[in-house]
Parts: sequence; structure tokens; C-alpha cells
Amino acid sequence: MSGTGRTLPAGEYWYEDVEPGDTYETGKIVVTESHIVGFAGLSGDLFDVHMDDEFAREQGFPGRIAHGLLGLSMADGLKNRSAVRIMGVASLGWNWRFKGPILAGDRIGVRVTCAEKRVSSKGRGILTLHFSVTKQTGEEVQAGETFLVTRFRPKEG
Repeated sequence: MSGTGRTLPAGEYWYEDVEPGDTYETGKIVVTESHIVGFAGLSGDLFDVHMDDEFAREQGFPGRIAHGLLGLSMADGLKNRSAVRIMGVASLGWNWRFKGPILAGDRIGVRVTCAEKRVSSKGRGILTLHFSVTKQTGEEVQAGETFLVTRFRPKEG
């Protein structure tokens, strides 16, 4: 990651406005048991480590853990409702790592950093955004990148 390395203040950011190294912090959210149970029902992922405290403890966790994909989904949601609003269109994909458990009651937030920018062969602005998801202890529990199709600033006139 190179570039200006600015901390972006609240506002709207078009492709032209973001440079590699630019970063911002999202708000935070407390992951609740209702989030975990709701995600299990929505996704159909009723795996024991997410639904059974005793099983999770037998595996070395303090209790049931949130689904990794729930953490990713919440991280993307935090990006989308942040005071820093990147004028995106769609994600082209994710490269993601689950580094530690997220438990009901954990408060997570995201540091978003522009790792790269380019114009695609189809003339679309693409930003590679790196996410670092941390919980209230400061522990990084998830990290990765998304490749975001981003709008160009409208031409005036």
C-alpha cells in the first residue's frame, strides 16, 4: 500500500477521490446472540460450534462463536453505513481470513484502507479495499480484501 496515506473525514468519495493508503475507521456494532441465531436460520448453517455452548467449549472456545461469514457480512455493513461513503456499485469478490473467534457480546469495528486502485478493461473504477476487523480487546479477528466497482465523479455541465 502506497500513496498519500490520508485519514478520510466523513463525506462522499468517488473513484477519483480515493488514493492507495487512504484509510478510515467505521463505527462499531455489538454482535448479539440474536445476530448469531438469525444468521444461522438465514444461512442454514446450524453447525454445532455456532449453536451449542457445550460443544464449542469442548473445542476450546469460551462458548458458541459467531459464523465467520456473519463477521464478514457485518464488517461490510459497517463499511456501507460509515460516515465515509465510497460511491460503490458492486463487489467483485472477497479474499478473507478468519483469525479469531467473535462471541456474542463482542463489539467489532473495521479499519478500511485503500490498497490499490485501477481502471478495468471495461472502463470501470476498481478499488481494492483492505479490511481489518477488531473487537473491543484490540484483537484482529478477521481481515481481508474486497474488490469494489466504484463510480466516477459525474461530469458537470
